Amino acid sequence: MLPEKATITSSELGTLWLTYQEKTMILRMLEYFIAKADDEKAKDIMTNLHEELEMYVGKIVQIYEEEGAVIPVGYTAQDVNKDVPKLYDNGFDIMFVRLLSEISIGLHSLNMTMTFREDINVLFEDLTAITQKYFRICSQYLLEKGLLVRTPYMSMPKSVEFVKDQSYLGGVPLNPLSQKRTMNTVEISYVHKAIESNLTGMQLISGFGQCANDAEVKKFFHEGAELAKGIVKELSEVMIETNLSVPQTPGGNPTRSTVAPFSDKLMMYCTSLFCSFSMGSNSIGTAFSLRNDLAAKNMVFMKDIFEYAHKGAKLMIKNGWMEEPPQQKAP
Repeated sequence: MLPEKATITSSELGTLWLTYQEKTMILRMLEYFIAKADDEKAKDIMTNLHEELEMYVGKIVQIYEEEGAVIPVGYTAQDVNKDVPKLYDNGFDIMFVRLLSEISIGLHSLNMTMTFREDINVLFEDLTAITQKYFRICSQYLLEKGLLVRTPYMSMPKSVEFVKDQSYLGGVPLNPLSQKRTMNTVEISYVHKAIESNLTGMQLISGFGQCANDAEVKKFFHEGAELAKGIVKELSEVMIETNLSVPQTPGGNPTRSTVAPFSDKLMMYCTSLFCSFSMGSNSIGTAFSLRNDLAAKNMVFMKDIFEYAHKGAKLMIKNGWMEEPPQQKAP
């Protein structure tokens, strides 16, 4: 006779652990942004999201306790200081929440494919719905405030076309004489998204660099900001070549504050999460870009981001900030 509720599997334990790390980080950052919000609508959005996410962190804790598993440390009240000056201005809080929602949608969908127990599957279904809802709410808020740039408009196609020869793949890397067609709408979508995400990431890490306490960590954040800036520059040139407008962020810049609202540990983890998201996005962009030069650029970006993320991982280990996921004990 089968037990009423099956013991959780290794993949379920792992996905819940990852989710606990991410959500406790988000809760701490939301607490700071809520405390510093000067727009009531933005404050309401973040307060409602905090309440919903806190409930699901509680559900993860309950599952761990029922299974007799130790509760992860994650990120606690010690990792946030709400009583410091604003580190970002003009809508950055909702820009940040929107990007986190975008990351979470992908993570929850992937996690759901690795779960078997119904209650855990439902947990990830619910989290996916919540993050989709707040991504939409944040997008509409930023559009209303003029802080989100839509992708370029174009004339509607009147007929179906098929690729006629291999020159469609043109744009051979390192060959300036190769012919490059204009980007198609799929390629425009991924280039635009990469610029948008890296602009927000650049602002985030620039702020981290201003206020980090450890000198080596501060240097690491400055390097990350330069990496994001380089990616934005290269992809902006691609947009200009196709006579398309380049997305720009009209707000959300770091202030002059040098007092840290978050622990170095939390800021390093947040940067690591963004690096993982960026590598995943570039992988998808590479897969759906049919122009050779675009795929080559994405692969170089992935290499650079991976090396940067690896440097960050070593820095976290050196400082004792990298919590170890549950693992199989050696026989």
